[in-house]
Amino acid sequence: MYPNQQPPSFPPPPVPRARPGWARKRILIPALALSWLIGAAMGGAGASGSPEPERTGAAPRPTVTSTVTETATAEAEPAPTVTETKKVNIRTTATATVTAKAPAADSGAGDSNSVHYGNCSEARAAGAAPVHRGEAGYGRHLDRDGDGVGCDI
Repeated sequence: MYPNQQPPSFPPPPVPRARPGWARKRILIPALALSWLIGAAMGGAGASGSPEPERTGAAPRPTVTSTVTETATAEAEPAPTVTETKKVNIRTTATATVTAKAPAADSGAGDSNSVHYGNCSEARAAGAAPVHRGEAGYGRHLDRDGDGVGCDI
C-alpha cells in the first residue's frame, strides 16, 4: 500500500434476518407427520400380515405337559423260520433194450446181424453209436447219407 492511501473498503456483511416462529412449524410439523406415517406402515405390516390380538397385562397361560410311560414285557419273540431252497437239476436216463436176432440157419449172415438197433436212439443208449459197416448192429436204415457210418453224431 501506498502512504496516504486508505485501504479499500468492503461492503459490510449481510445481516442475518431473524426468522419468525411460524417458519419452524412449516418444516417441523410435516416432517413429523411423514415419519409417523412411515412408522405406522412398517409396524402394521407384520410377519403374518394379520393384526396381533390385544394383550391386557401379563395373564398366565396354561402349560401342557405330556408324559409317556412304557412298560417292558418279558414276552419272547418267536424264532424266525428259515427255509432253504436248493435248485436241483435232474437228468433222466432212458434205457433201451437190445434184442438179438438169432441168425437164420439158411441165411449165412454170421455174427454181423446178431445185434439189431431199431433207430439211432437205441444205438446211442447202448453206447454203440456211431456204427460202422461190418460191425454188429449196423443197418442201412441207420446210415442216412450212405457213407458206411450209421448214427453219425
